[in-house]
Amino acid sequence: MKTTLDILKEAKAVKRVLFSLDTETKNNALLKMADALIENQKEILEANAKDLEKAKGTISEVMLDRLALSEDRIMGMAEGIRQVAKLTDPVGTIVDSFFADKGFLVEKTRVPMGVVAIIYESRPNVTSDAAALALKSGNVCVLRGGKEAFLSANAIVNAMRKALKDVGLPENLINLVQDTTRQSANELMNAVGYVDLLIPRGGAGLIKAVTENAKVPCIQTGTGICHIYVDVSADYENVLNIIENAKTSRPSVCNACEVVLIHERICDQILPLLKGRLCEWREAMGLQPVELRLDEKALAIIDGTPAKPEDYDTEFLDYILAIKIVADIDEAIEHISLHSTGHSEAIITENRARAKKFVTEVDSAAVYINASTRFTDGGEFGLGCEMGISTQKLHARGPMGLKELTTYKYIVKGNGQIR
Repeated sequence: MKTTLDILKEAKAVKRVLFSLDTETKNNALLKMADALIENQKEILEANAKDLEKAKGTISEVMLDRLALSEDRIMGMAEGIRQVAKLTDPVGTIVDSFFADKGFLVEKTRVPMGVVAIIYESRPNVTSDAAALALKSGNVCVLRGGKEAFLSANAIVNAMRKALKDVGLPENLINLVQDTTRQSANELMNAVGYVDLLIPRGGAGLIKAVTENAKVPCIQTGTGICHIYVDVSADYENVLNIIENAKTSRPSVCNACEVVLIHERICDQILPLLKGRLCEWREAMGLQPVELRLDEKALAIIDGTPAKPEDYDTEFLDYILAIKIVADIDEAIEHISLHSTGHSEAIITENRARAKKFVTEVDSAAVYINASTRFTDGGEFGLGCEMGISTQKLHARGPMGLKELTTYKYIVKGNGQIR
């Protein structure tokens, strides 16, 4: 088995190959990688079945859903790669250009990062998304998945590496760390001189460990304590549809809603309707009902679980929703500023002034008016797929696509100038 250091050395050795590839060559490789996922789906699904069997009883049902692959999901992964192939190549783009006083031309030009390492957990589709985005943006990727999804990730990487070999490119442009212990994660965090950018993608514990301990440059991708504020002027049908989608369409992902704030003047009308949609209707349809964790004012209107203070600081990733009644939009914004992780927030309102106030004063990567937080996603934003959702402000923010995987250099063109 190759050590993590061996893999890092091989990745660094081939990054110059990617730097010099033209867009057509990269796109051809991407299309072959997409085809390879379909051609090897039998092997990928067999590996995934083994991962699922091992994980049963050790992780929750919603987390098993994150781990599970199907023919449709593999088709979606392949389509994501094809979408990346269609996107404009950012490498070589001149961001700005000007003539300096001495007469030479300065061109601020987008260039790849180099070697991008990604530490992620139990979502096998991240493997193909990350590899595609890295390749198109001219970066060598070093993937380090979680132990629950290792066999799945390994099968996906093997298929993509074969595609690279078939088009005459080095297999080591895409790499999977074989060690799934904490040791390999620590090695990536400390791989100064080998890793140009480290991206953690997973739960709060992983992200905290990386951002606090990494010696290499890293981007903080976010846990998602996402809020929806229901304004006094909200359309009730919008409220029900948006909250149901944001909470139940896929509760295990970071853009799912975890907290709903409701204006006190409409809580008597909204809360029974929400309980009917999220709890009673779902139970009648044989679907898992949502557990409502309610503050004192809400508990006086409908039955539910009394909310604890920590419920407003928890990314549940489950069929659980915390609800709080607020006096007005200012209290809602204040609550969000204290408890949000800076991922995604939404307001449901028919009032333009309050909508503008919300999007102006709420300091998160994505802020919505009358739409579900579930749209915070690279594919939904037209980025093909995403490397993660950045909740920091330096370099990248929100869904990270191709441009966010580049840096820039100044190319200076002179004709003999000296200083």
